[in-house]
Amino acid sequence: MFNKAIIVFILGFFTVFCSAQQIRPSKSSVIYRDLKTLKNIPKVLYLAAHPDDENTGLLSWLINEQNVETGYLSLTRGDGGQNLLGTEQNAALGLIRTHELLEARKLDGAQQFFTRAIDFGFSKNTTDTFKQWDENSITADVVWVIRQFRPDVIICRFPPTSAAGHGQHAASAVVAERAFKLAGDKKAFPDQLKYVNVWQPKRLLWNTFRFGNNNTTAENQLKITVGQYDAQLGMGYGELAGLSRSLHKSQGAGTQSVAGIKTEYFSHVAGEPAKATLFDGINKTWTNEGNPEIDQSLDKIISTFNFNQPDQSLSALLALRKKVISLNDSDLKKDKIKSLDQIILSCAGFMGEVVTNQAEAVAGESHNFRLNLISRAENTVILENVKWLNQSENFNRKLSKDSLITIQHQIQIPADAALTEPYWLAKPAKDAATFSVPNETLVGLPEAESPLNVLLDLKIGSEKFEVKLPLSFKKLDPVRGDVVEGLRIVPALELKFTQPLYMVKENEDLNVSLNFKVNSNKQFNNGKVNMMFNGERLGGGDLKSINGKDFTVDYIIPKAKLTSIKSNQLQLEANFVADGVTFNKKQVLIQYPHLSSLQYFAPATVAVMKGDIQMKVKKVGYIQGAGDFIPEFLRITGIQVDVLKGEDFYGNPDESAGNSSLNRLSQYDAIVLGVRANNTEKKLGRWMPFLWSYVKAGGNLVMQYNTNQDTTVDQLGMYSFNIANKRVTEENAAVKFLNPNHQLLNFPNKITADDFKGWVQERGAYFPDSWDEAYEPLFEMHDTNEEPLKGSTLYAKYGKGNFIYTPLAFFRQLPAGNVGAARLFLNFLSAQKN
Repeated sequence: MFNKAIIVFILGFFTVFCSAQQIRPSKSSVIYRDLKTLKNIPKVLYLAAHPDDENTGLLSWLINEQNVETGYLSLTRGDGGQNLLGTEQNAALGLIRTHELLEARKLDGAQQFFTRAIDFGFSKNTTDTFKQWDENSITADVVWVIRQFRPDVIICRFPPTSAAGHGQHAASAVVAERAFKLAGDKKAFPDQLKYVNVWQPKRLLWNTFRFGNNNTTAENQLKITVGQYDAQLGMGYGELAGLSRSLHKSQGAGTQSVAGIKTEYFSHVAGEPAKATLFDGINKTWTNEGNPEIDQSLDKIISTFNFNQPDQSLSALLALRKKVISLNDSDLKKDKIKSLDQIILSCAGFMGEVVTNQAEAVAGESHNFRLNLISRAENTVILENVKWLNQSENFNRKLSKDSLITIQHQIQIPADAALTEPYWLAKPAKDAATFSVPNETLVGLPEAESPLNVLLDLKIGSEKFEVKLPLSFKKLDPVRGDVVEGLRIVPALELKFTQPLYMVKENEDLNVSLNFKVNSNKQFNNGKVNMMFNGERLGGGDLKSINGKDFTVDYIIPKAKLTSIKSNQLQLEANFVADGVTFNKKQVLIQYPHLSSLQYFAPATVAVMKGDIQMKVKKVGYIQGAGDFIPEFLRITGIQVDVLKGEDFYGNPDESAGNSSLNRLSQYDAIVLGVRANNTEKKLGRWMPFLWSYVKAGGNLVMQYNTNQDTTVDQLGMYSFNIANKRVTEENAAVKFLNPNHQLLNFPNKITADDFKGWVQERGAYFPDSWDEAYEPLFEMHDTNEEPLKGSTLYAKYGKGNFIYTPLAFFRQLPAGNVGAARLFLNFLSAQKN
């Protein structure tokens, strides 16, 4: 079974799985914590819907105070959320948030799991949620994680009711209770039993909460005190929780590190009720399991543990290992041997890595790698054998204490090596709400183990270990120091359109540019480029020879071909065929300072907007909010976009601020505020008076949606309006035009109901629920069986100019190539040109 959570024996050796690019020893305080955790049999699984839903304070307490192995199961990877860091959405955002969760888990010490569910955005109840999610499929995934991880206690973050505040939150509780009852049933999902045994947890609890005015706690619930100070951490568990949660940077989930104890509350859901502790009635020790000698050995190891010389515990740990290996309970043995072997390697001060100087490689190529090994133990660690990818080499070499060994070796990447990408993105999704997983045993894993590893046979004392070291890339960064990341396997050739979106008018040819990135020294001869739509070739050309590294070719899609396509938005696909091989992928590379480089591959496609899209503005000022695509979209239309900074408002110190600002801002046909600008731009409060003066003098200000969280300005408009958590999540919800003759609906584009077809994920969020009578609402819309909402766009005249507040989800529609959304947004920008 290809799974890090399942330990397998190979040739009599135990495999230590490594998810990082190096094996490095843990700090003494972590080793000590892991030894105490090894004494405890119970496990806890915390379960919720999204990254950042978990109670990091409780996780930190369970792991570091109770020393109980704990995991967090997030049903989704947060694909439908919002991104405060950049423009990534959907799959790319889910990849970012997955790795932010993994960084958080490194701090609090919990394990991380996922299901195949895709976060499709906000839903209002479980009925809406299960219209998208396959409840049975997600329940099967949760059962699989329970049977693998084998928790005794499962804790939900949310209830199955409206108190959860989000349909996916409530659905996580529904699925948790079903899975709790089915995990121990042999008749439920029997195909899983090829790999795991059934497992029945003892109890299921709901971790009740106080969120704002929503208080679900009660004094008759089970109460636990958490947040205690831990001298080995140098902080309390609440402080550690704040650091952990603040690693959810893309979601803007920064949290205070709060010192001091607090009370957590728990409501019984299923199983045997708990009266005093989470672990009532659960065997907590090896002695309870009938193995007192293991308890005795661990007690002695813990009591004599030397924080300055952890290697002094090696002999006792190796003797303990023999006892654990002799256990009859195979599942318990697998779990504990995994933890014990990590402790032994850390006590030995073992570090291992296999690194090269380049970040990317192509299947079939050979590269020089360095195997770096070191041990800091007095006890001898012997390197018996190294299994390179395609050959073995015997060494029987002792690792001298604190002496680095470097072995150079030329490694050929297998010709059939798969591209490096997340396993859940390697194939097209099963549907809009479920990822497709190539191997069912991968379900639950945050990421798959690297398939390209150098295997070390180590001997410590009389015990033998097999250690996996993934092929990696290492460089010295002048700011970050040593950077070690996984070697990324890339195609020999990649295709990518030079811009993410094209626009073409009726009866015009479409000019596109295609970038070719050659990652191999191989020469491609007599190749053919094809531009395809729904299986029909619309254009392309021949390329007799390619031996360059990076070049761009322009192509024309004839207007006759475009005219025959009835849709006004299409997805154009590109491929290159040479020597019988088709290349049709582009690399998506995501790089942020707080994460390792992330990579996946997408089809070489581009969205095309076709038809009558009019615009009357030439120059727009933009105030950056959370990352969105709109500045790039406007530039594609031919509009000049300037991102405004402080000097655009204050001018030179010698100038009058008001006159300077008005002169500078008056050059813009419109000024646009990015999504959540009031939450991200901390200078906005100083800029707003200048923006109001700009409007009063005849400017046009378009403001996209904001939330009420961490705001800079109390009053965003010239006239007051109140932002509420009102939204329309049904992307196909009917839209009523309150004043069809309004200028914003008629100039320069005539807006009709057709312009609201084909929207994705939602109509919009955070609609105002009340406003000054100076505002005129443009639309009325609502989700099924809900009250009509009129706050999706508010318009007001102010002086000689116009102010528009629109929480419609343009930031999602424009990257998707929605023509109607483009026409409407360009109308908003053109308000002062009518």
